[in-house]
Order: sequence, then C-alpha cells, then structure tokens
Amino acid sequence: MSVIECEVPSSSMLDRDLIARCYFRDSYRVRLSRTDLGMADIFFAVFGHKPVWIKLMLVARNGVAGLVGLEVPTVAEIINPEVKRAYRVGEKIGPWPIFFIGENEIVTGRDNKHIDFRLSVLKAVDGGATDIVVSTICTVHNLFGKIYLFFVVPFHRRGVRLLMSRAVAAKRL
Repeated sequence: MSVIECEVPSSSMLDRDLIARCYFRDSYRVRLSRTDLGMADIFFAVFGHKPVWIKLMLVARNGVAGLVGLEVPTVAEIINPEVKRAYRVGEKIGPWPIFFIGENEIVTGRDNKHIDFRLSVLKAVDGGATDIVVSTICTVHNLFGKIYLFFVVPFHRRGVRLLMSRAVAAKRL
C-alpha cells in the first residue's frame, strides 16, 4: 500500500480557521491494518522509527535553531524518545508537546518566534476501512519562517512519506 497525499480530513481537531490561513499544509494517508493499536502506538509506529540520517538531520537543524534562540527538542528526544503508557495534553509525545489527544487523534506541535506548527495523527474511518492520516500545518510569523520552510518542506514531505511507508512495510500499522 502506498502513501497517498490527501486533504486535511474534516474530522480532524485541527482548527479550520488555522488550516484556511496557514502558510503550508500537507496530509498523507495509509491504510491501517492493525486495529488493535491505540493512538500513542500509532504515533510511535510512524515517528518512533526514524532512520539514522533523519535523526542526524533533525539534531543538526535543532542545533542551529537553538543558537538563534528557538525552542527545540533535546537530542535525547530525537534519538531515543521516551514511550509512556498514557499521555495527556501538555505532556510531550516524542519531541513535541501535545495540544489534543483523543480516541482517534493526537495533535502535537510547537509555537516559536518564526513559525507555529501542528502535526495531527488521525485514525480516519471510511466505511469498513480505517486509514491513518498524518497532517502538518504551519503558520509563519516573519520572513525567517518563510525562508525556513523553503528549505525544510522538501525534506519534510519526503521524510513523512518515508516514515509512513516504512511503518506499513514493517507491519507496525
């Protein structure tokens, strides 16, 4: 099963106004075959198995971003994220704070001087089939945010699709 680009699902808890006025957004879906998984399991099935090259790129990016005063995850949160039994709004899952968590969706993200982003991992039921949809929305605050996205978006698109396809191939989803 391949990763399919799609729209942000209307069932997502991502704010509709924020989606409409964001500077960048994307969404990708794959079929979920493991219906026994909870949302934290699904999150880590995708984002808990990054190849070393992605981890190194994230560490390097965060090193540079930290030098200019932006809030960034720790190296440990990138290399070896803590996995807990349960999560609540305000806690971190992987490297990102949780803004919403429900039975069918986790919304994480970060607010910074140059850009705010939200990442949604949604279990979307369509008839008898269930898909996982990963959506990202970014709102920029200044020119630095636009420049940042110019360089990051190509890696983001490739990385999210890669992580999702690897999760399916490894039967984690």
